[in-house]
This record gives sequence, C-alpha cells and structure tokens, in this order.
Amino acid sequence: MQEPPLAGATIGGEFELVSETGETVRFSDFDGQYRTVYFGYAYCPDICPADNQRAMAGLRAFEKAEPELGAKIQPLFISIDPERDTQEVVAEFTDAFHPRLIGLTGSPEQIADAAKAFAVYYSRGEDAPGGGYLMDHSNVTYLFGPDGLPIATLPTDLGADAVAEELAKWVR
Repeated sequence: MQEPPLAGATIGGEFELVSETGETVRFSDFDGQYRTVYFGYAYCPDICPADNQRAMAGLRAFEKAEPELGAKIQPLFISIDPERDTQEVVAEFTDAFHPRLIGLTGSPEQIADAAKAFAVYYSRGEDAPGGGYLMDHSNVTYLFGPDGLPIATLPTDLGADAVAEELAKWVR
C-alpha cells in the first residue's frame, strides 16, 4: 500500500466545538472512525455549497459501493463564521448535503483554535451594503484516519466520482 499523501503532516488535532444539537464535540470523540473535515460557512454563496455537495455525493457513492466501509467515515463541517452560523443555521446547511454530516460551530476563540490546528486560513471580509459580508477561507476537504492522523485531501474540484475513488484508496 502506498504512503498516504499527508503522512507525517502536522494537520489536525484536538478541538472543542458545539454541535448543531448543542452538544460539546471534540475531535477525539470520533477516534476509531475515519473523518472528513471541511471548514466553511453556511452563508457562502458558492464554494462551500459546491465543495460539500461534491464531497458528500462522493461519500454517498462510496457508501453505496462499500456500505460497511462507508459507515466507518464521519463527515464534519466546521463553521468559520460563528457570528452568523448558529446551531440551527449549521444544521440546516449540513442536512442539505448528507444525513450524517455533523455541523460544528463555537465561540470565535474555539473556531480560531480549531482552524489553527487544521492549518486553515480564514478572514472576515468587508461589510457589504445591506450589512452582509463574505468570508475568505481555504477550501480543503481533509480525510483523517481512525487514529486522527491526516491521510489525504479529497479532490472535490474533480467531482463526486473522484472523491469516491479517493475514499476507496484509503478507507479499509
């Protein structure tokens, strides 16, 4: 078996966030499971919905082809916009993509700590007329192993089939 592309990378680590149902969630809560992790925000006009749609469609295709292996993967969406992404907003966003996708939010400090651990960049854009704003951020979907170590990034830019193929390479 080939070496995972992210083997040895210092990406990931413990965090403490709040789930869409109000529960405290830590990265270690998912030890023993593969995890996909994406940082984004529910009010994103294009990138986050497209990335999550392709990643979760790829997960569904993998689950259909390999039900037992697919069940070993826990998808996570972590908000970078705690000002607007309440538990309810995050739940509505994640429910649109996959029934098992867990949305996480938290205080600005909790989000900053998690983003730093996962080498994710984000910043709040300027206020637009009417009060809205965009968030600038990295858009990488990571795959972590049952030990919590990084394995690979998922090729969401190439579509659901490419995501399913990448999952099939690493999930055992």
